Amino acid sequence: MISDGIEDEEKWLAEGIAGLQHNAFYMHRALDSNNHRDSLKYSAQMLSELRTSRLSPHKYYELYMRAFDELRKLEMFFNEETKRGCSIIDLYELVQHAGNILPRLYLLCTVGSVYIKSKEAPAKDILKDLVEMCKGIQHPVRGLFLRSYLSQVSRDKLPDIGSEYEGDADTVMDAVEFVLQNFTEMNKLWVRMQHQGPVREKEKREKERSELRDLVGKNLHVLSQIEGVDLDMYKDTVLPRVLEQVVNCKDELAQYYLMDCIIQVFPDEYHLQTLETLLGACPQLQSTVDIKTVLSQLMDRLSNYAASSAEVLPEFLQVEAFTKLSNAIGKVIEAQVDMPAVGAITLYVSLLTFTLRVHPDRLDYVDQVLGACVKKLSGKARLEDGKATKQIVALLSAPLEKYNDIVTALELSNYPRVMDYLDNATNKVMAVVIIQSIMKNNTYISTSDKVEALFELIKGLIKDLDGSPVDELDEEDFKEEQNSVARLIHMLYNDDPEEMLKIICTVRKHILTGGPKRLPFTVPPLIFSALKLVRQLQGQDGDVVGEDVPATPKKIFQLLHQTIEALSSVPAPELALRLYLQCAEAANDCDLEPVAYEFFTQAFILYEEEIADSKAQVTAIHLIIGTLQRMNIFGVENRDTLTHKATGYSAKLLKKPDQCRAVYACSHLFWVDDQDGMKDGERVILCLKRALRIANAAQQMANVTRGSNGPVTLFVEILNKYLYFFEKGNPQIYSAAIQDLVELIKTEMQGDMATPDPSANAFFASSLRYIQFQKQKGGIMGEKYESIKV
Repeated sequence: MISDGIEDEEKWLAEGIAGLQHNAFYMHRALDSNNHRDSLKYSAQMLSELRTSRLSPHKYYELYMRAFDELRKLEMFFNEETKRGCSIIDLYELVQHAGNILPRLYLLCTVGSVYIKSKEAPAKDILKDLVEMCKGIQHPVRGLFLRSYLSQVSRDKLPDIGSEYEGDADTVMDAVEFVLQNFTEMNKLWVRMQHQGPVREKEKREKERSELRDLVGKNLHVLSQIEGVDLDMYKDTVLPRVLEQVVNCKDELAQYYLMDCIIQVFPDEYHLQTLETLLGACPQLQSTVDIKTVLSQLMDRLSNYAASSAEVLPEFLQVEAFTKLSNAIGKVIEAQVDMPAVGAITLYVSLLTFTLRVHPDRLDYVDQVLGACVKKLSGKARLEDGKATKQIVALLSAPLEKYNDIVTALELSNYPRVMDYLDNATNKVMAVVIIQSIMKNNTYISTSDKVEALFELIKGLIKDLDGSPVDELDEEDFKEEQNSVARLIHMLYNDDPEEMLKIICTVRKHILTGGPKRLPFTVPPLIFSALKLVRQLQGQDGDVVGEDVPATPKKIFQLLHQTIEALSSVPAPELALRLYLQCAEAANDCDLEPVAYEFFTQAFILYEEEIADSKAQVTAIHLIIGTLQRMNIFGVENRDTLTHKATGYSAKLLKKPDQCRAVYACSHLFWVDDQDGMKDGERVILCLKRALRIANAAQQMANVTRGSNGPVTLFVEILNKYLYFFEKGNPQIYSAAIQDLVELIKTEMQGDMATPDPSANAFFASSLRYIQFQKQKGGIMGEKYESIKV
């Protein structure tokens, strides 16, 4: 059925074009022979083809354009005739004898155009005559195209300022009146189109109407091009008349399109000065009109106008643009109770963009916009609509992009309230955006109040919202989010120790609510931030009583102890142990022996009770030995206790090679270069001999289990320890012992049971070269090495 209709329409169009071309041929013949009557007769018959009602607007337009081309030729002919003395008045009378009204009016418009050009009568009288007579065609499609033709032929003949048709009797007001009248009639015809034909074809008619909208809109474009339409005339006459027509037509399509046209074709300066009038029409439009898009476009244009030059900004203040726009949006949202959330938020995004461009210094205006958005969303659950969520993100991102400073955004009381309406996933995305802004602009947050406000904004990353489990999130995404929080903690800083301690307490309060999965990411940066403060306060001391005591290292260490203890809920014993050792080292630098000893005690307790994995034990014991070796604060008793513990645990590691390495590492606990009281050569040699025994045991176990000796790497490592302490002047290390060890390694390597190991061989060869180098170097060291034969 549809294809049949299309074929029929194509056939009717072809018939119309054929009839038009046929009569156009005879019209041209009459023109060539200078026969006025025949030329008008055939032109009228040609134009009769436009009387059809069978074509859709799209097809009718094709037919109209062919007729238009022929009429242009007819107009040129009449122009030439008037120059040769033909009476244009007689011609104007003659065309009115055409039998049918539609051809008659097309010919009248054509000859009327020539009549105006001849200046034999005032342009305003002819224009008024034509625009009135066109009322004779009330068929919507035929009437629209006829009036479009009238607009086309008259647009360059309007009595405008500077125009050749401007005279005493012809004023700009007459030109404006003509265009407004033609616009009004065209709009009525366009609106009436929706009532033509059966109801079932309503959608098709709306589509056809949409295709014809530019015919109506061109009138507004012509109005905007009239030089004489200054601000006063626009304000007093043009805008009120156009808006009256827009409001009264009560048609959704027409109202939306015409409001859009007004905003697009007239200058921004005019919009600014007539803002109240323009905005006053918005609540009067049909409730189904997409007014949010219209207002958004208006605000976008005004924003760009404000951004174009600083000189125009006082005009915005003068007309109180923000207040008017804000009130208008409020009225529109109030009037359109069914407006979806996305529509309202889009309006507030545009208003906020306008505010940030025009009044960047008025944070109260920015907060007012956010507050209005909160009011609109109040009573609603969190947004699930993707488009609405996207607009909220745009709303929240705008101040960040404008000010490049989160500190400014933190002053907006309604900012976190808007964020609360985001779903959990988007809330996190927005929180990451905020952190990225801080990192990108290198913004330091320097007061505990601002930190409190900031953590309220990013709470979606800090803790689970509404009990939503963190397991739902992709592991990589979760790590990236928590790493961004960790980076943020380092951007919270104040030179004043008191304020810095408050910041640390605020951060601690928030991150401890994060649950076991987040703590391993967020506790370490907090600990290191606090240790930075400790080193800043290094040397200060005093007993801590109450909460109001000034920031002291002791007070901070208490906080640190409690914070690291929280990791037990994870559990993360390896991480906690590392942090305890970091704190112990800081306490050592602050000369706080009891505090340092307590941190070491906690580290050992973790090692004993929590760390069961053999690899983790190896790492942990080496960390403990390394940290303990650097400590210089302990008295003899405390140090002996801790070193005894370290050596004891070293010898109890699961694998013999691990035992060996840990035990020889303990030798450094008894010989510290820069501490005279810490050079116990006897205990060093005991550690090294014990390590040798363990290495021998490892070799024997390898022999039993694999039928061959293991690699000699452990012996070479112990040899290097012997060389180290030998050079440091340990009186218990003799060259003979080194010689024996060298011989032992050679024997092991050359034995039948030896396992080939290129890396161990290279290591041993390098060690021998070192001994040879020291011998050749001479001096005191050379003499010491002289007796060792390699």
